[in-house]
Amino acid sequence: MGETVRLDLDGKRALVTGGARGLGASITRRLARAGAAVRVVDVRREEGEKFCARVSEEEGADVRLLEADVRDPEAVAAAFRRLDEASWPLDVLVNNAAVDVSKPIEHLTAEEVTRVVSTNLLGPMYMCLETYRRMVARGGGHIVNILSTASNRTWTEAGPYSAGKSGLRAFTHTLFKEAQRDCIGIGVTGVIAGGMETPFVTERFPDADTSKLQSPDVVADAVMCALSVPTGSVMPELVVVPRSETSWP
Repeated sequence: MGETVRLDLDGKRALVTGGARGLGASITRRLARAGAAVRVVDVRREEGEKFCARVSEEEGADVRLLEADVRDPEAVAAAFRRLDEASWPLDVLVNNAAVDVSKPIEHLTAEEVTRVVSTNLLGPMYMCLETYRRMVARGGGHIVNILSTASNRTWTEAGPYSAGKSGLRAFTHTLFKEAQRDCIGIGVTGVIAGGMETPFVTERFPDADTSKLQSPDVVADAVMCALSVPTGSVMPELVVVPRSETSWP
């Protein structure tokens, strides 16, 4: 898909969680192409390093892997200390990392529930805790949380996923209100994304009808659109779904 949003991020610094594959990879590429230096947080170290090197070469940008497990608040805090030590303040944070376990509730284990909720809800919250106070101190920035149609409605075999995404939507709304109070220069956006043709879907559902899924590039363009709004205005929430999406509204 061709790029539809043009944005100059030269000199800006961005961080994308889960940024080495799927939607995260599309967002990372868009940011790098717009001129931003990007740090990618991804648990797949080898894959992440190769992806960052490839994007750096292809886009002529500074794209590197930043090791951290978003589920671990100490690891997240340590990653931000490394950024501070490198004099690398964030202008943009995109919380994209997510996992799912598609099982009926009666068959879920406590470990599976914890993994999904800690990745999809607690992880973004930990990232925001570290980012937000730094953005307040600097007087601006933009936080984008990737949500899901599961933020608004539920379906079977998606209990932990729906709980995590709906919780993240509520947290995003709260963060938006606090940014209005604390620092008008901080933008907060939630992006409700419908089904995408990414490994997140195709690896779990190999028989999925991909004709009913959208390209992750479309959602990445929505993220760039949110970032393009001048300071003083903001897109607090965007919904991007395939026209054949069955889980919306």
